[in-house]
This record gives sequence, structure tokens and C-alpha cells, in this order.
Amino acid sequence: MTQNVTRLEHLKTDERASIALRSLYSAYGYRPYQVSQFEEYDLYMRNRSLLESEQILTFSDTSGRLMALKPDITFSVVRNTKDEDGQIKLFYAETVYRAPRGGYGFREITQTGVECIGTVDAYAMAEVLTLAAKSLEAIAPSYALDIADMGVAAGVLAGETITDEQKKALCAMVAAKNLHGLAALCAEMGVSAAAQGFLSAMITEFGPLDETLAKFEAMGLPAACGGALSNLRAVAALLAAEGVANVNLDFSVVNDMGYYNGLVFSGFIEGVPKGVLSGGRYDLLMRRMGRRSEAIGFAVYLDQLERFMQEKPGYDVDALIVYSSNAQAAKAAAKARALREAGCSVRVQREGTTTLRARETIFIGEEG
Repeated sequence: MTQNVTRLEHLKTDERASIALRSLYSAYGYRPYQVSQFEEYDLYMRNRSLLESEQILTFSDTSGRLMALKPDITFSVVRNTKDEDGQIKLFYAETVYRAPRGGYGFREITQTGVECIGTVDAYAMAEVLTLAAKSLEAIAPSYALDIADMGVAAGVLAGETITDEQKKALCAMVAAKNLHGLAALCAEMGVSAAAQGFLSAMITEFGPLDETLAKFEAMGLPAACGGALSNLRAVAALLAAEGVANVNLDFSVVNDMGYYNGLVFSGFIEGVPKGVLSGGRYDLLMRRMGRRSEAIGFAVYLDQLERFMQEKPGYDVDALIVYSSNAQAAKAAAKARALREAGCSVRVQREGTTTLRARETIFIGEEG
């Protein structure tokens, strides 16, 4: 029997992932950060429109203050850090509480993620993307990280005489990859043929980062897109230098324009239909909360991993030690101690039926 068996095999997928990710983030100099389970309700009330669900679980504390169970980690991080020179690099492992859309009750969602607050340059963006890709790879060898820059869509629409709400509606069509709906909205809003063509390309053109970015650079996009394209090119070069693989450019990755700006991204692993990672730059949120710093981060939704690798391990413990009478109990205990010191998980029990699955069963009898 292999003596050097890690106990991680007996943990659930999300627990193993959390341990691996915390080790990864620490290796890059991010420090652990812990916030309270609760925040004052006012924090979320003022920013309710930016939350995934506007329903917030609340209670009154003993002093009469209205408190909320955290529906979002980033709000807490922003509130509990200060602007300072340089960068603040944090990682967390927390639980958020959200009411399902159009449903009742609430869900507990476990998250692990990183936040980089301060000056967000090309290196900082590339480093966060590198951590996002490595996070996915730590969970599953087959993964994809899809990125975009919301500045491209904003630049395309900058010269159009439409409202911010209309711009959001058009971006929603890009996010849904709905060419027919996009064409109908453009006609209804009087969007120029050139802008419609660029938005359509954002739906149809997607793939490996360098190759797809080159296509957009050759399209003659409006000058207002230049900064976003330059950011993407700088990030692409740094990711290539780091050897980061499986990164795609996909402009359907469009998040809330009131929360995020610039770079946005989503991560996927084989076997899970929904994204398990999402993030981006959230300078707009920082300004809304009275902060001058830039910021970028992401969260890994560990609850999504329940669908991944659902098959149970072939055993519950490394060794099952069975003894037949009180006379053999001391021998059984000594054998168990020796195996545990060698790194094995061991269960000891008297003879009888059991549903426990063991890598090896050891019988301690009169001659044992």
C-alpha cells in the first residue's frame, strides 16, 4: 500500500480547490484578507443597482442597526481599505448570501478571489489574468479564459447620438451574441451602419487572443477604441511572455457598465456549463464609493464545482483495521498509529459489517 497518500483526496472538490488557490495567491505576494460576515445595510442599499440581485438578507443587531449578510465581497474590500501609494494586493476565501432571481430563500455561495487596488497598469492586469488562468488550471487541466475590453464597445458607440441606457441595450445584444436583435435595435435607434458593423464583428469574431486581436486592429475601428486596443495588445504580450495558455478574445464578455470598465474576463472549465470565474477592472465602482484608486480583481465561484468531478473517490480511508476481540485492540491501535504517522488515513473497528470503502483492509487476530 502507498504510505504517502495525501489527505486532500478525501476533501470535496471545492475544498481542495480553495487550498490550492490560497497557496497560488500567496506565492504571488497577495496577502489573506478577511471581512466580517455582516456589513451595514446602507452600504448595499446605496449601490443596490450594481448587485447581482437587489434582494438583500437583513437583520437588526442588538444596537438596532440594520445589518446585511454580505451579497458581495468587493464592496466590503473597497469599504475597508484606504487609498495609498503603490498597490494593495489581497486574496480572500469567503461566503456570500444571495437571493435567487425570481425565487425565494437564499443561497450560500463560497468564493475565493483576488483584488489589486492602486495603480493598475499593464503588468497588474496581466498578473491578475495570469492568476485567473492558473486558478482555472489548478481546478481542471482543460479550461478557457475569455477576455475583452469594454472600452472597445464604448469607443464604437462614442459618436452615436443615443442614451446610456440604449448603449447598455446594444451591449446586452453583443453579450447574448444576438445578431438579429442587434440589427433590429440599431435600426430602431438610428445607429450608423459603420457602428453596427463593428458591433456585429464583436459577436462573430472570437478566438485566440493574439490572432483575434490582430483582426480587430485591422478593422479601422474609431480612434476612441485606441486606448482599449493598446491595453489588450500590451496585456497579450505579457501573457505570452509568461506562457499563459488558453486565453481568448471574446467581446461578448460584457459585464455591468455601471460596475466595470476596461478589461473584463470570464473563466470556464470542462464539465461545468456555467462560468466558474469572473472579474475585471472596477474603477467606476471605486469612484462611486469615493475612492481615487484603480482596481481589478476576480472571484472563483467554488459552489459551481459541485458539478465537476462528481464521481466519488474509490475509497473512504487508506486502511481499515478490523480486530476480533478486546485482546487484539491494543495491537490494532499500535498498527493504526504507525500508519497515520506514515501519512495514511485509518479507521479501526471491531468485526462486523460496514459500508466503508478502504484501500486496504487489515485483520488483527490472534496471530496479528
